[in-house]
Amino acid sequence: MTDNESPEPIVTPPPVAPPMPPQYAAHQPAGAFDNLIPTKNLPALLAYYFSVFSLIPCAALLLSPAAIVFGIRGLRACHALPGLPGKAHAWVGIILGTITLIPNLCFLLVFLLGSSMNWS
Repeated sequence: MTDNESPEPIVTPPPVAPPMPPQYAAHQPAGAFDNLIPTKNLPALLAYYFSVFSLIPCAALLLSPAAIVFGIRGLRACHALPGLPGKAHAWVGIILGTITLIPNLCFLLVFLLGSSMNWS
């Protein structure tokens, strides 16, 4: 290095911004399709379908309790993330699941009691 030459300036790179956090479904506005079929709230959607298919008499003994359980889980998810769609689907699952479960349990009870009685 000679006296005429000046040392090269030290260049620091510009600061890098930290990565953005992922966007969650609750922070995005729900569109019309999300309100119609709440794919972001799977427990509520399953509760709805289980309760609708529990209208089939033989399937109600299995699907009605599942609809009630998934409906409660869907409601808890809606309360945990306030913008998450599916609250109506969860309520339909709980109510329709209960409406179909009670008569089917009564019919099962009458059937079991009637078959165990000696009719002769």
